[in-house]
Amino acid sequence: MKATEVRAKTLDELRTELEGLKKEQFNLRFQRATGQLENTSRVRQIRRDIARIQTVMREKRVTANA
Repeated sequence: MKATEVRAKTLDELRTELEGLKKEQFNLRFQRATGQLENTSRVRQIRRDIARIQTVMREKRVTANA
């Protein structure tokens, strides 16, 4: 997910997206622990998407309060 796509979404959409990514991250952690993880690069991709969404959410909250 690109930063421009994330910035175009509302806070509610970002919360929903973040929740889905955290669930996927949880599942990937279990797959890695049991040796069933096939796409190891997905773990890194999810982690970065979560960070990107959290950053944009914080920026939106700060600008809304200013």
